Amino acid sequence: MPQKLDPPALTVRSVSAVGVEVPMSYALGTSRGRITKAPLLLIDVETAEGVTGRAYLWSYFPRAMVAIASILKEVEERTKGQRVVPSELWGRLAERFALIGVQGVVRMAMAGFDVACWDALATAAGQPLVRLLGGEPRGIPAYNSCGLGLMPADALADETEKLLERGFRAIKLRLGYSTLAEDLAAVHAVKRRIPDGVALMVDYNQALSLDEALVRGRALDRENIAWLEEPIRHDDYAGAALLTRKLSAPIQIGENFSLVAGMQNALNAKACDLVMPDLERIGGVTGWLGAAALAAERKVRMSSHLYSEVSAHLMAVTPTAHFLEYVDWADMVVQEPLRIVDGEAVIPDRPGSGVVWDKVAVEKFRV
Repeated sequence: MPQKLDPPALTVRSVSAVGVEVPMSYALGTSRGRITKAPLLLIDVETAEGVTGRAYLWSYFPRAMVAIASILKEVEERTKGQRVVPSELWGRLAERFALIGVQGVVRMAMAGFDVACWDALATAAGQPLVRLLGGEPRGIPAYNSCGLGLMPADALADETEKLLERGFRAIKLRLGYSTLAEDLAAVHAVKRRIPDGVALMVDYNQALSLDEALVRGRALDRENIAWLEEPIRHDDYAGAALLTRKLSAPIQIGENFSLVAGMQNALNAKACDLVMPDLERIGGVTGWLGAAALAAERKVRMSSHLYSEVSAHLMAVTPTAHFLEYVDWADMVVQEPLRIVDGEAVIPDRPGSGVVWDKVAVEKFRV
């Protein structure tokens, strides 16, 4: 692997954020509710040298963006005039927020700031982020996670064919219907429409009790699924470890790991076969790099959760990289959306993460 590039010298000048709410291509029905719009907080880190770093945060609901933006103003006050060295800035902010805790909206603000700082460094270097991190742009195997929420079987089947466009060789189905029979009907409806060789992941979004997860998991063991994601409460590592031992389907968790320490706790508990950290919750690019090193040490395959644009760069430098989770939620507010060709995410060979706002669209969807 090529050596990491020496990052250029930059200084934080300001941090700003704008909230948008964009319609989703496919309504996403999960066991936790139905989502039709994506609330995204767009973050700009301006440097004294005139370089802008950009990032966005999936904020779950619009009012959360107000709270995150407020914390970002504190981030600005604490980092203004400081050199853009992401690990050092993270440490400074973690110390500042230690008593309130680097969790929730505090962690979200810090992670968004961290991603934008890394983007600024790569932009200033005139290189894609992946090269700054010691890798090269390449295709990253991706699964389409844009749809297949809870809905009637016929609708699932029709949506499956749409999600396989652009050559996807893996898709994810949300489960958590009121009965096992309904879950299996959904799985069968999708499997009838996917060709041989296409991987099918299933995600319960923490919907089941441990006993029910064992029952449904054993039934799904006969369906040749690629992984069984978050069947029970995300922090029940003892229960997840039991499922990992008892079921044949690989247990996938990780989108709720809070910082690298959270992932380490799960792996110490043998709570999963696979991991999929979330770029925000794991601690931005800085946290991701630590998580990737931990996954390599433990020989665990690692996928991404959301944030497809930046995660593609990070997957290219992740030794145990598995699948990129692809969602198109930011497509409407960026100038050049992430491309998928033959089922792989194409890392753009342009400076930074490749995320540049479409200013007209931002104004259109601004909240």
